[in-house]
Amino acid sequence: MLANCVRAFLVGGLISIVGQAISEAFMYGFHMSRTEAGNPTVAVLILISVIMTCLGVYDKIAQWAGAGTAVPVTGFANSMCSAALEHRAEGLVLGVGANMFKLAGSVIVYGVVAAFFVGLVYFIFGIGGH
Repeated sequence: MLANCVRAFLVGGLISIVGQAISEAFMYGFHMSRTEAGNPTVAVLILISVIMTCLGVYDKIAQWAGAGTAVPVTGFANSMCSAALEHRAEGLVLGVGANMFKLAGSVIVYGVVAAFFVGLVYFIFGIGGH
């Protein structure tokens, strides 16, 4: 169990280091602020994850690292891409479109519901200073 935790920590940390490097590249290469570099950094991490999933590399890393690859945004992209690849033979609409969100759908629903309730609390209690 300790070895699994160490592998998850190392791979999750490596993904975070890569993300930080991409963010720094956007800040220095394109003269973006830290806030402005956030969205393109996430998009690049998602793209890298999807490409690695399509090549079969991400799943091998995930088998070795466990939860270290599942927690970051790359794990979410991998779960959606894997489902799309698995059902592509059934067609774009009934295969990819219908099955892509099976695993990720619950994450999206709970994220939206949680955001709604947090926003409601902020609104009711006037948190945020407006």
